[in-house]
Amino acid sequence: MPSLKDLRKRITSVRSTRKITLAMKMVAASKLRRAQDQAEAARPYAERMGAMLTALAAGLGDPQSAPRILVGTGSDRTHLLVVATAERGLCGGFNSSIVRAARVHIRELLAAGKTVKILCVGRKGRDMLRRDHASRIVDTVDLSKVRRLGFADAAPVGGRITALFEAGEFDVCTLFYNTFRTVMTQVVTRHQLIPAAASAAAAAPVADLGGASYEFEPDEAEILERLVPRNIAVQIFHALLENAAGEQGARMTAMDSASRNAGEMIDRLTLNYNRTRQAVITKELIEIISGAEAL
Repeated sequence: MPSLKDLRKRITSVRSTRKITLAMKMVAASKLRRAQDQAEAARPYAERMGAMLTALAAGLGDPQSAPRILVGTGSDRTHLLVVATAERGLCGGFNSSIVRAARVHIRELLAAGKTVKILCVGRKGRDMLRRDHASRIVDTVDLSKVRRLGFADAAPVGGRITALFEAGEFDVCTLFYNTFRTVMTQVVTRHQLIPAAASAAAAAPVADLGGASYEFEPDEAEILERLVPRNIAVQIFHALLENAAGEQGARMTAMDSASRNAGEMIDRLTLNYNRTRQAVITKELIEIISGAEAL
């Protein structure tokens, strides 16, 4: 049975922990609003960019003239998985859900005899994946020093993917990240970057042209040659913003749960402490009365 001193130390320790979790919850809540606004503002641009690329690709007279980075190499032998996670933990199952989805996909690809390479964006994903797939990690992007995400942070990642593709390092590129829905809900998303996969939003017409036809200068193929690499960076930026909002929401939820659990533990420890103190006092009184009667 723990002594009164041990119980007091435990109560003090749990109270200190609760102060930290409450502070982290407040910090996450303050960051969440800005991150959510950024993520929601980026969605229309990313969707319209995909829609425009789909429309341009459909306007090509000869599909063979489309850029290779848009239509792919014609093979699916080598896969590059871009796993975007947070740089820090203490956010519940946010990071583990992304890595779990990536691991499932890796197992499916390996079972099919494919070659898998991994590009980690975020230290938590690297730390979890290198336990089983260290030899498949080709690079890691560390964004721990970035305080506020900007397109300049995503552009080098897109450039790295483009460079690997042009060097013939892979045939198919797939991006894994969490899409922010609500504070308590983040949806693991798998998005194919290369070759470009037309989404439902991209498949919709960009605008009602009223029967009008447009001529492009330069032609569609040249426009695509320039836009497709930029679209990859845009999709990466969109994924990072979704991750940032989801991370803060998950951390706020996790810290709120931790604070409530700490409060319940303090109540139990306090009750145990009071009962132990009463037992000690009763024992001392019995000893005093017994000693007095013995005299």
